[in-house]
Formats: sequence, structure tokens, C-alpha cells
Amino acid sequence: MRIGAVERVVTFVAFLVLIVVIFGDVVMREVTGSGLHWARQAGVYANMFVVMFGIGIASAGGAHLRPRFADGWLPARFEPHLMRLQDGLMACFCLCFAVVAAAVVIDSFILAERSVVLRILIWPFQAVVPLVFVIATVRHALYATFPATRPAESSGAIPLDEALLVPTDQVQTMTGDQDNGGGGR
Repeated sequence: MRIGAVERVVTFVAFLVLIVVIFGDVVMREVTGSGLHWARQAGVYANMFVVMFGIGIASAGGAHLRPRFADGWLPARFEPHLMRLQDGLMACFCLCFAVVAAAVVIDSFILAERSVVLRILIWPFQAVVPLVFVIATVRHALYATFPATRPAESSGAIPLDEALLVPTDQVQTMTGDQDNGGGGR
């Protein structure tokens, strides 16, 4: 299984856990007047997985957040070199974050820090952060070294037919954008 597929599955499952936990907390609050005492902490951990693995999904899909105000400052012939530089700098940035995050995880491991609410060790959840940044480091280093592997930049918008998971012809029927035989309505 490819890393991108694993990132999507983990993000989906974590988002599902987040929704179920928060929904369950709200229902319990309405029914019993008291929510699930552990829901917020579990929601925070699930959200951390969504956000961290979402970085990889955005990176693999070419939907990076970056300032575009200076895109026209240099001639177009420099673009391939700038893209390599951009990916190289991103790889260095991610590596620095991975090192700092790994130091935090190691300290949490040594101190055996636990979540007060859930009473579980926190380092396994924290370990996601350096893992994701190491993956991003490798990914962007590969993009810088082998530019052909770099995905085309996208806005991150999902086309309607993909968002609905239905064939395009059915989307046209649902939106009224079909050819009605040349006659008016």
C-alpha cells in the first residue's frame, strides 16, 4: 500500500472517530445533562491525527499553502529551479520540525507522561508529529531531486463528481446541465 493511501485511510478513520466522539458527547449532554468526561481529550487526539496526516495528503496532492505574491517577479525560465529550491527548503523545514518533535516525544517517553483525563501514555500520540514530518521531508527531498515526481499544483478543490462519488453524467442530470435535445424548456 502506498504512503498516500495510508495517509488518507488514517485521516478518514481519525475524522470518523472525532465525529463519533463529539456527537456522542453532545448526545450524552442532552440526555443525561453530563457529557463524556474523556470526549474532549479523545477529540483532541483524533484531530491531531487528522491535521498531521492531512499535511501529507496536501503535499502529495500538490495543494500546498504558499504565498504566490512573488510568482511573477522572475522570468518563467527560472521556474524549474525555483520549484526545486522550494521543495529543498520545505524538506529542510520539515526535517527541523521532525527533529524538534522527536526530542519532545523522547522527553515524554523518558518521563512516562500520561494524559490526566484518559490515564494513558501520551508519547504514542505525540510520535505522529515527527513521523509525519519525516515522511514530508522524504517526499519533498524526492520532489527536489526528481522534479518529475512532483505533483502538479492544485487548489485543493474537489470536483463535484468526485465529491459526490457518482458518474459525471449523473451529476449533469442532478444539476440540470444536460442537453435536452436542442429544445427549450
